[in-house]
This record gives sequence, C-alpha cells and structure tokens, in this order.
Amino acid sequence: KNIRKGIIPGSLFSEQDRYFFREGTHRRLYEKLGAHLVREEGKEGVHFGVWAPNAEKVSVIGDFNGWDPRRNPLEMPWSDSGIWEGFIPGVRQGCLYKFRIQGRGGGSLPDKLDPFAFFSEISPGTASVVWDLSKEWEDAEWMATRPATGSLAAPMSVYEVHLGSWRRSPEGTFLNYRQIAPQLADYVREKGFTHVELLPVMEHPFYGSWGYQTLGYFAPTSRWGTPQDFMFLIETLHKAGIGVLLDWVPSHFPLDPHGLARFDGTHLYEHRDPRQGFHPDWKSAIFNYGRNEVRSFLLSSACFWLDLYHADGLRVDAVASMLYLDYSRKTGEWIPNRYGGRENLDAIQFLRQLNAACYGDFEGVQTVA
Repeated sequence: KNIRKGIIPGSLFSEQDRYFFREGTHRRLYEKLGAHLVREEGKEGVHFGVWAPNAEKVSVIGDFNGWDPRRNPLEMPWSDSGIWEGFIPGVRQGCLYKFRIQGRGGGSLPDKLDPFAFFSEISPGTASVVWDLSKEWEDAEWMATRPATGSLAAPMSVYEVHLGSWRRSPEGTFLNYRQIAPQLADYVREKGFTHVELLPVMEHPFYGSWGYQTLGYFAPTSRWGTPQDFMFLIETLHKAGIGVLLDWVPSHFPLDPHGLARFDGTHLYEHRDPRQGFHPDWKSAIFNYGRNEVRSFLLSSACFWLDLYHADGLRVDAVASMLYLDYSRKTGEWIPNRYGGRENLDAIQFLRQLNAACYGDFEGVQTVA
C-alpha cells in the first residue's frame, strides 16, 4: 500500500521527491537528506540519507559507534535513486559523524563529510555534527514588512562584512555570532546602511579563503558558534531594521579529500574533464550544472538560507566564471557549447532556475551578482 502511494517505509524520500530530484528542480532536499533527529515515542535517534549513486557500500561512522563502518550500514530503498538511507537509534544532538563510502570495484575512499550537514566540527576537524535547527524566531515584524522594504523600489545601501576580521576581542580572538550581533547592528544603523552583506559564513576548511572555498553548503561555520547563534545574529539585525545578504558560492568548491570532490569515487558533483571541471585560478572543482541532481543540490542550498535562516538575499559569487566557458582559459583549454560559443548554457539555465526559486518562494528577497 505504501509503495503504491510512492512511499517506502523507512525512507524520507517519496516518489515525488525522487522525480523532482532527478529532474533538477527539487528545492527542499535539506528536509530529506543529511542527518535528521527523530524524537518519537519509542523511537529516538537519527535518520541519515546521502546521495552516492556509484557506491557499492555506504556506512555511517561516528563517535557513537567507535567509527566502525560495520556497525551502521545504509541501504538504498529506491534501487535506482542513488540515495542511501538508514535510521540509527540512540544518536543524539552533537554527535560527530562521517560517511564511509566504498566505490565501484571495492575501491576505498577518504571518509566524507555530509553534504547536507547542518553543523560541522571546528576546523581543522572535518566531521559533520548532528544538529537540530529549531528556533522560535522573534523577527516577525521585519518579515512582514520585508516585501515593501526589500523591493527594488526601496533604497539599499550595503555594508560588506567578514565576521572573522571585522572585530576581535581584546585578546585578539574571534568574537562569536552572539557577541558580534549587537555591535554590528549598532554600527551599521549608526552609519545609515540598510543591509549587511556577510562574506561566506558557509563552512569552509581553509580560513584564509574568507569563506569562498565552501564545503558546507548547509552549515554556518562553527568557528563563531552554533547554527542558533548565527540565527540570533540575523534576528538581531532584523530587529534593528537591517537586512542581511549572504555571500553564496555555487561557482566552485575546494578539492579537500573529505569534501564533495569524487564523492562516491566518481566525479559526482563536478565535471570529469578538467577543461570544464577544474578552475585554473582557484585550483578548485567546478560544479556540473548539466547534471540535474547537482542543480537540485544547489537550488536547495539557496532556498535553505532564505527559508530556515531568514536571509534577505544572496550575493552570488563569481558569476562570470559560471557564465563563460573560456573564463581565465587560453585557446584549447576549454570546450565550446553545442553552438560553438563560449556561453555556459547549463549555468545560464541554473541561474534562471535560481531566480525563479528565490523570487517565487520568498517575498522581498534579492539575488545579487
């Protein structure tokens, strides 16, 4: 009966989810994949889900099972989906975990982070962290008036901020999100700005990249606090009448072995051909916008920050590098599109989808190139 309805017991994915994911139009994958706490009578633990279509085996390893891949293997309820899932009882908020993935032919891979993790271990640690994102928001007035104040007819004056270097403690250490919140709100309001633009807060392994080498597309960096601490920062700015734009990087990602690169032993998120998939300037991988599931991943990341973190817009980084196949490349170092031109037609389609998703689902937001 459940299968006829397009639902398999033990799976968060429905037939509809599977269809939209494979079509490249799913905008809410963060509700389906990753680590989700289950707190029901007689059933407490975490449901895990990860996309690894070319893997032979996938297990969850963590501090709750001694990092032993034999303890908690995942299964693929939909045999053609590439989604591995499983429920592990007893796992709680704050537990550390990774995915142990065995590629085709039994090839071993570095242990991988959760691409949909809501929180991560403080760098240089690389584990994902089980976390619940629930919060009672106190910015209802801002959200109600945002369609008017956030429209293109209203003036905008944007103050760009890198949270790690804007201010430090007297001892020279980082301020956390909650310490920064009132100081930044007072300063920005005093100077007459309407919005702040935060350089990427999404989790990144190399601090010197200022966040532009993103790996955690659903996790604010743990360097400055918890997800709820970051929500408090946005809420404080909203209560002061200040909008928040988030720098967001769908153009490329770093090649750290625990990250997205060759995630299941194949070039899953990135192009295989380096003329399309390797960025010569930043020594990073370029997303394959022609792969439908990758577009679903990126669309879901964009909607995630507007939805669960109440962000007022996204400043999309390095758009030119996305639009042009010959960006920073010499003759012979790039592959023309099917018409022989330099435009990246898949990236253009993705950016159109991005705007349709952001402006269609959220009132009063802006996307900025």
